[in-house]
Amino acid sequence: MHRCKYGGDGELTGPASIIIQVSQIGAAAIPFLARIVEIFKTVKEQAMNWDIIQGNWKQFKGNVKQQWGKLTDDKLDQIAGKRDQLIGSVQEAYGVSKEDAERQIREFEERNRDHRF
Repeated sequence: MHRCKYGGDGELTGPASIIIQVSQIGAAAIPFLARIVEIFKTVKEQAMNWDIIQGNWKQFKGNVKQQWGKLTDDKLDQIAGKRDQLIGSVQEAYGVSKEDAERQIREFEERNRDHRF
């Protein structure tokens, strides 16, 4: 039995902690594996985008204020470009579920994908 390995100790780490037994998967798993790679790329891009947003929060928070006008300047300063804090603040200010706040933020990210600082 062959296993996909990651890391010096042979253990998979982080998102790659899914152990795939290659000998039992066969060609039918290729679309599944391609989807996993696509998800990992999306997660990595999202993290990188929020690193940029966090570093340029003063310039970017105007876009956030325009989208979620109930968030005060003090609250925006507290959020400081942290996605998880923005999710919580949107939930609280607008009385929506976490899933709805996350959906709103994903849509906001898509609309602001090409924002340049």
